[in-house]
This record gives sequence, C-alpha cells and structure tokens, in this order.
Amino acid sequence: MTRLDPVPTTTDDPVLSPVFDVFRNAGREIPMLYRLLGNSPAMLEAWVGLAWPLRSKPTTSRALRELLIMQLAVLTRASFEWQAHWPAALKAGATPAQLAALGSWGASDLFDAPTKAALRCGDEMINNGGASAEAVAALRTHFNDGECIELILTSAFYSCVSHVLLSIGVGADPSHGDTSEECLATYAALTA
Repeated sequence: MTRLDPVPTTTDDPVLSPVFDVFRNAGREIPMLYRLLGNSPAMLEAWVGLAWPLRSKPTTSRALRELLIMQLAVLTRASFEWQAHWPAALKAGATPAQLAALGSWGASDLFDAPTKAALRCGDEMINNGGASAEAVAALRTHFNDGECIELILTSAFYSCVSHVLLSIGVGADPSHGDTSEECLATYAALTA
C-alpha cells in the first residue's frame, strides 16, 4: 500500500541496525516510516538525529508539544501521525477534550494563553507558510527564546513528518498507534 518498498527489518547495515535495534530492544515493531526511510540509510540517520532529541531533550512541556503534533496531523490530514501520537499525547497529559477542540483552539477555554500562542504558530506555519512576526512575539511572551525554537522546530519537523508520510503513502496503520473508537472518531470529526 505504500508507494515505496520498505527495507527488511533484519539488516546488517551499519547505519540501519542501531536505529532498528532501538525499537527491537524496546520490544516494539520497527515503524513502517522508518523501514521506508531506511531505503536511504544516511537520510534515516539524519532524521533520527533531529527527531529523537526533539522528543527527549526539550524543556517545554511534552503535553504542549504533543498538542502541536496532533494539531499538525489534523491540518495536514496525516491519519498515521494522529494515531501514532494519540497515546503519547494522552500519556503526556493532553486530554481527549483538548484533542477534540484542536479545530477551534482559538475559541476554546481548554487551552491556556501559552498553549494558544504555540498553537497559533503551528497553525500559521501550515496555513501561511510560516509564523507571523506577531505570532512569534506572542509566543515570546510565554517562552524564552530557546523554548520558542523548540516549539517552532516541533511544528516544522512534524509538518515534515506528515508530508513525508502522505507522499510515500503511509496512512493509518492498525499495528502502530491507537485504533480506539475515540481516537478515530475525533480525527474524523476534525478532518470532516
């Protein structure tokens, strides 16, 4: 169903093996996205070089960053990304009600001012090609410059993830992520 062929999960490639081992050692399947990116080991290495620190090293709230990721999944219509991050968003502290309100975040009382500033930047990055000076100024009223970079990079990177997924034909995957009725119905309502 993908537009490219995934690489096998067993490999002795010196770049792919360590990346794939992270998943195997955690008792997880190697995601289809990584198997597809594995067609170019150097590009997969560059991908994880940004993706993994972006997930594990920021000082901003993981819940906030997951809300941004989920917002981008909706705006770009990347169902795989939505399903893959639904459990992480909930685990980080985002609520199902917040996820359901991402389509109307600006008018919702479920988001505080810092979260709205971050969501505004994410929204503008997708819909306008970049966040406006006003949106970044609003972000700076709540976050220091390093945190602003974390949030802007999260929006930019996960926009990239969504566009890559869509381009190589990776859609919703029942073996990776949440397939609960709540997850799927929320996504369907937001993208209708």
